[in-house]
Amino acid sequence: MAEAVRHDKTARQLRLLSDALDSGRLGPVRRLVNTLSPAEIGNLLESLPPGQRSVVWGLVDAEDDGEVLLHVGDEVREGLIADMDPDEIVAAVEDLDIDDLADLVEDLPGTVIDEVLKSMDRENRERLEQVLSYPEDSAGRLMNPDVVTVRTDTTVDLVLRYLRLRGELPDHTDHLYVVSRRHQYLGRIALQALLTHDANTQINALLDDEQPAIDVGESAEEVARRFSDHDWISAPVVDDNNILLGRITIDDVVDIIREQAEHQALGAAGLDEDEDLFSPVWRAMRRRLVWLSINLATAFLAASVVGQFEGTIDKLVALAVLMPIVAGMGGNAGTQVLALMVRGLALGQVGASNIRLLLWKEVRVALLNGVMLGAVLGSIVLAWFHNLGLSLVIAVALTLNLLFAALAGVLVPVLVKRFGYDPALGSGIFLTTVTDVMGFFTFLGLATLLLMQ
Repeated sequence: MAEAVRHDKTARQLRLLSDALDSGRLGPVRRLVNTLSPAEIGNLLESLPPGQRSVVWGLVDAEDDGEVLLHVGDEVREGLIADMDPDEIVAAVEDLDIDDLADLVEDLPGTVIDEVLKSMDRENRERLEQVLSYPEDSAGRLMNPDVVTVRTDTTVDLVLRYLRLRGELPDHTDHLYVVSRRHQYLGRIALQALLTHDANTQINALLDDEQPAIDVGESAEEVARRFSDHDWISAPVVDDNNILLGRITIDDVVDIIREQAEHQALGAAGLDEDEDLFSPVWRAMRRRLVWLSINLATAFLAASVVGQFEGTIDKLVALAVLMPIVAGMGGNAGTQVLALMVRGLALGQVGASNIRLLLWKEVRVALLNGVMLGAVLGSIVLAWFHNLGLSLVIAVALTLNLLFAALAGVLVPVLVKRFGYDPALGSGIFLTTVTDVMGFFTFLGLATLLLMQ
């Protein structure tokens, strides 16, 4: 429901924006754009063709430029940065948090990166270099080194005075982290506890040491899973020696979860979630051509199977009418299983310990669906063509193809992952190949054996 409301709001904003742009009056456009959050502006920019996008980008308040750049895909970001001069880029990113700046800095022109680094003080420059030293999809790249730490040998009064002198806290600060003299992570203290306890209370009396720290090398997917499992707002990040390095906050984890969802939805079709909706025709063509070429090759494989039964089809034309049903039903059933498997693999729910149980469960589901749908389809074919043998053949062929679809839906993503590739990427194409080939083969093969005698 909330997702539908958000989509309706975006569509309404896009319609108002397009009407204002068509009228040539930029005042209403500027007012509309600058009432939106950076994330909403980024979503609108991705919804506009390049010409209108460039106009709207020029009307965004300069103080929001950096945040907006964080909320668009890589390809759109590349185009927006290309429309900015170096001074504008430096001004846009210089106030970003270190973890956000790390997301952007590698997309900036080399000369601009130098200017950005020069504009930073030594401490922040070293923090940025530290974050950039970690792999892209790791906790180290996600973390913000700006954390507020306290020691166990202090009191609530002393900590509160320190916070007042500090003047402000990093965004999404719900806990302060307690460290040893060597800066090793010991636990955390909720801000609520500081405000509700006596000023003379020792910090070690309020210490919560039950939240585990996140290892700096942990994958982004694992970080997102742990935040989801424990409902964290923030979490500490440590190295192998338990030295506190920084923290990860919920806003960054939400971005990871959204990117994972987009990747799963588009990756199965061989598409990149960062592709611009209005990317140049030739660029989009080249990207899609690779997977379409693979699909073409697999289509020839399915066609060759059909070709082996050309004589059978010539004698019983009804086979040509009915065989797409068997292949299509198998493809749809396999896609359902594939979606569950890709999700399970992404969440770490599928592994060697339960793969056989999953396979056995999906085989039984496919068998039951195959028997019931096969009976329905066989009855329809019998009433249509008045051929009992043909109705039995298609019922059995449908059941068998649903079984093959279940096997492929489970095994294809598992095998793809075992070979070191992303199971979400292009798995649907290989699944369709299996269901088409086996659907045609079982249906036409059974027809040849049973009806052509």
